[in-house]
Amino acid sequence: MTFDWTNPYASSRAPVFARNLVATSQPLAAQAGLRMLALGGNAVDAAIAAAATLAITEPVGNGLGSDCYILVWDGARMHGLDASGIAPAAWSTGYFRSRHQGRIPARGWDSVTVPGAIAGWAALHERLGSLAFATLLEPAIEYAERGYAVTPAVQRKWAAQVDLLQSMPGFADHFMPRGRAPAVGEHFTLRCAADTLRRVAQTSGRDFYEGETAHKLVAHAQAHDAVLTLNDLRGYAPRWVDPIAQPYRGHVLHQLPSEGHAHGVASLVTMGILQHFDLAAHAPDHPDMHHLVIEAVKLALSDVPESRDSLLDPTRLAACAAAIDPKRAQPFAQGRAPQGGTVHISAADRQGMMVSLVQSNHIGFGSGVVVPGTGVSLHNRGYAFSADPAHAHAVAGGKRPGHASTPLLLTRAGAPLASLGVMGGNMQPQGHVQTLVRMVDHGQQPQAACDAPRWRWTHGMSVDAEPTMPPALVEALRARGHAVEHAGDPHADFGSGQFVWRLGDPAMQGYVGASDGRRDGLAAGL
Repeated sequence: MTFDWTNPYASSRAPVFARNLVATSQPLAAQAGLRMLALGGNAVDAAIAAAATLAITEPVGNGLGSDCYILVWDGARMHGLDASGIAPAAWSTGYFRSRHQGRIPARGWDSVTVPGAIAGWAALHERLGSLAFATLLEPAIEYAERGYAVTPAVQRKWAAQVDLLQSMPGFADHFMPRGRAPAVGEHFTLRCAADTLRRVAQTSGRDFYEGETAHKLVAHAQAHDAVLTLNDLRGYAPRWVDPIAQPYRGHVLHQLPSEGHAHGVASLVTMGILQHFDLAAHAPDHPDMHHLVIEAVKLALSDVPESRDSLLDPTRLAACAAAIDPKRAQPFAQGRAPQGGTVHISAADRQGMMVSLVQSNHIGFGSGVVVPGTGVSLHNRGYAFSADPAHAHAVAGGKRPGHASTPLLLTRAGAPLASLGVMGGNMQPQGHVQTLVRMVDHGQQPQAACDAPRWRWTHGMSVDAEPTMPPALVEALRARGHAVEHAGDPHADFGSGQFVWRLGDPAMQGYVGASDGRRDGLAAGL
């Protein structure tokens, strides 16, 4: 790829060039990963250290009770790890019918499946790590015990959630230490999480699933009339899976399979549709180009009850492309873009190893439940289930809920080219597509692709636009039938991109990295 190294968009950041790179949405996490690389570790070591640190320093989207999803190029082949948790054995549609009037709650213990992140770190380290597991957790332990200054984007999300969550068990005690969210720059500690991380470090993760931490989790669940058991925790293991792929303009986009969840493959479906259009014939900010991408996103995110294989069938993708009117917006199915609360890590090293890792609470702080004496804030991944027995994602004990978490790796000619992700609620697939098109079709360098104004399809014909999107572009999209509105909140979530792109031989030319200015993040290299 030959990039245009200029940046036509307002930006406070420059691309970062190095032979070892880590990009995350919180600076301390990127530096934790870089610390492992400086110690002689590899990209897997860096990604685990960054993930553990993000669980402490960006608790608004992930935590020690999260799930994680990982793609790794080890220098010769691709690995996929699904560390999403399973439902407690006692869960069923009848359980939720009797306790919650036939619905899955968004908060509280009955939204919590077995957390998979820590088991994911341990499994990834066992197969591909090089430094001692305990070494990888040292930065996170330090920040939990000695504290850190809360950064601006994290603080905004923190403050936005406290009113909703302050009544949840343990939340106020841990995340409202002064009766409120911390202020920007205010010192915050989570000392009990440091003790938990030490036990996790000493046992390569097993303490969380069968030791002291596991017993504390189960005791708290039972004290709140929930049904999580030690057997649920002991029996959990992440799954090594074969990634799925979609060709695009001589590249191949790889991600994890997603339990047949249509939203989980939306990035690949959209790119498969867009391959039928010559997007490079338009300038990167031309309304015709954006119109085509919006229409493809709408088709990909429409609720279609099909298997993953049929969603990516080339004949179907061609039919979707043929359904798009190049000059006029259409409603298609009245789908709604998915929600979520996630972080992403891109890491690469001079030996050519490349990692794309997503860690997720599902929605914001997740369930709102924080287990006393552990610092473990628990996700609400169970909310992705359906309580309808006829639904494809009907809840059942031991089952994994559907997900739309998509770590991405891009390859070309059988070799890794980029690790990338754009996190932030329903922007995940939409941000992937908008930034990929800019880099692959238009040759915009990764930081420019991060900085460019974005739109966000929400439902039907409705599209939100960032305040920085040019008025002429907004009006031109409206003229094509899109119901475009500028987002009133300047801090509305238009995603957070973390990119690492290979420039040549990793040991010589290295990589270029970018981190999205919509978060507090950092691309750091050595």
